[in-house]
Amino acid sequence: MSDTDTRGSHQVAALFSRGRLTAIPRKPARREQLLAHLAEILFERDRAYTEREVNDALRTVHEDCSALRRYLVVAGFLVRPRDGSSYRRGR
Repeated sequence: MSDTDTRGSHQVAALFSRGRLTAIPRKPARREQLLAHLAEILFERDRAYTEREVNDALRTVHEDCSALRRYLVVAGFLVRPRDGSSYRRGR
């Protein structure tokens, strides 16, 4: 793990208290680190998720699951078809 990776991990860890996300970062770079972390820990590759499953997973860390879901999709960490029928982990 590089110094940059270690520093990023500490910055993401600082956003949590007792396993819960205290706030969604406003700064894009910090939010990107958070989203990468959430995608890694909450969603398996090569598995389809319903919107309810995505929401349930996100609620384990923060009550505003719709904002987190939207950020994950916009950033490409979750992808969905046009009809929104399912979600898959992206990058």
